[in-house]
Amino acid sequence: MPENDALTKDSAETAAGDPARAPDHALPSADAGRSAVRALLRLWPYVRPVRGRWAAAASVAVVASCLSLVIPLVLKWMVDGPVAAGDPGGVWLGGLYLLLLGIAEALLFGFRRWLVARPLASVEARMRADLFRHLQRLPIAFHDRWASGQLLSRGTTDLMLVRMFLAFPLTFLLVNGVTILAGYVLLLGQDWTLGLVLLTPVVPLVILCSFFEGRYAVVARRAQDQVGDLTTVVEESVLGIRIVKGFGRHRSQARAFRSLAGGLRSTELVKARLLAGIWALITILPELAIGAALVLGTVRVADGGLSAGTLVAFLSTALALRWPVESIGFLLAMSQEAATATERYFEVMDEPEETPGPRAEAGDEPRETPGPPRAAGDEPVGASAVTRDGVRFEGVSFRYPDAPADAPAVLDRIDLHIRPGETLALVGATGSGKTTLTALVPRLHEATAGRILLDGEDITRMERERLRTLVSVAFEEPTLFSASVGENVLMGAGEAAGEPELRRALGVAQAEGFVAALPEGAATRVGEQGLSLSGGQRQRLALARAVVGRPRFLVLDDPLSALDVHTEALVEAALREVLRDTTALVVAHRPSTVLLADRVALLSGGRIAAVGTHHELLRDSAEYAWLMSGEGEGETPR
Repeated sequence: MPENDALTKDSAETAAGDPARAPDHALPSADAGRSAVRALLRLWPYVRPVRGRWAAAASVAVVASCLSLVIPLVLKWMVDGPVAAGDPGGVWLGGLYLLLLGIAEALLFGFRRWLVARPLASVEARMRADLFRHLQRLPIAFHDRWASGQLLSRGTTDLMLVRMFLAFPLTFLLVNGVTILAGYVLLLGQDWTLGLVLLTPVVPLVILCSFFEGRYAVVARRAQDQVGDLTTVVEESVLGIRIVKGFGRHRSQARAFRSLAGGLRSTELVKARLLAGIWALITILPELAIGAALVLGTVRVADGGLSAGTLVAFLSTALALRWPVESIGFLLAMSQEAATATERYFEVMDEPEETPGPRAEAGDEPRETPGPPRAAGDEPVGASAVTRDGVRFEGVSFRYPDAPADAPAVLDRIDLHIRPGETLALVGATGSGKTTLTALVPRLHEATAGRILLDGEDITRMERERLRTLVSVAFEEPTLFSASVGENVLMGAGEAAGEPELRRALGVAQAEGFVAALPEGAATRVGEQGLSLSGGQRQRLALARAVVGRPRFLVLDDPLSALDVHTEALVEAALREVLRDTTALVVAHRPSTVLLADRVALLSGGRIAAVGTHHELLRDSAEYAWLMSGEGEGETPR
């Protein structure tokens, strides 16, 4: 219920469209010096590899468009020549010229489309691949802050707008600009007086387009952000469909969706009104100028100051320029949408990635010390050539980056040593910082102060890739991907892992029985989020994923919480064999899980309050005894 209420509340606030309550990334400031051109120029690194084909396509389009300006010259020749002389053969010849010009124009425009289709599709594909790659490398704090729907809309709708801009508006802003310029040169060359009449709308059109551009940019940005919010609601409602149905909240979710959809509809209507207004003005002003030129030209033909053919050619040229002029409105609109889409794309791409971590310098690698012999094939990942010192937390503190300045630290000066090959259980009340502490070991979050050592090596001196091959994790809420059971489990091992490692890991997690019963065994696809499996089955597969790579260090966040007591006993028995060969930190809430550990650390108020065996803490710590009794539902005793 709280999850659903929060979703409804967030949805309603977003639908209100109040910039004061919008997320930091939602709406740009209208007077922040925003430049559509500056935003679109950031696409150049992606466009540069295909600039040759794009330039060729633009050149072809310019030639095709300018061919339409030759038609009025043919008409002038026909009217002043064959028509005036009563020569049917000349008229037929002129008609043939016009037909050939029309066919050439159509073929050239088709050729232009062929030129740009493949390269621009590759631009979109590269941008989408870069976005996905970047998202994988962004810190967890970023993903905690950003709604998934906003990220999805940037990778789909926004990139589609960018591709459409590169394929059409970018080309035709150039093509139509050249066509209009060439057309006005022809108009002034045919008759400069009438040409000046047609130039009169230019100044008001420039002013109107400038005003339209600023207004449309703000509305386009709002619409694209609202699409992201709507995507978030749909995604959360689908993924949380069990919550929605279980609590009978489908009506409130539908209301939240309708509210967001209504807000988006209102914004789209504002866009439509702006576009309709600029389109009407761009159409009316040139039409008035053409009408004035027609009246003036007709008077001059009647007075003998202008030939009929010249007037026909002049008006035909003016009409040929109607489309290039009238298209300015929606080309500017599409360009503004592409500019805001580009801004939204680079808002994510500009976020700093996790630093890979410096390589250890020469002489800094821990030295090998003798250890107990191991059976062949039982060596954990990366277990050779290292000092066996376990895990050390030295003065470790942590505060979330977006926490208020006066908020207390989640973790405060943690000092803790997990000996080599030891399993340490971490126990504490809800909100004491247990999960946060475990997330610091694989550097899902960065410690604010202090340092963490793995076998004597500071984890900040390691490359993240190497660190995460040494440390394996299993979270309380298991996440499975839309892949087979085997693929999900082997995700925790190197590429060389295969069937033997899979069978071993499934055995440790006591998952081989239900996996064998699946329609295709380990090749069965588990579906989105693994929701086709029970909670206990998902948790066992997550545990198998954690142990399949024989990690040197293992971090388990309450890995057995969803298991029944009989399965839990079997898993614990198998897990003891795994824990014997690794250094492990296990978040525990139940005595049965605590008994897996050699020692227990009590975390209270962000500090380590006590360390000892389970029986020692039961005897010496009232808080620990109270937590193990299960009487307080995880709250700290008063």
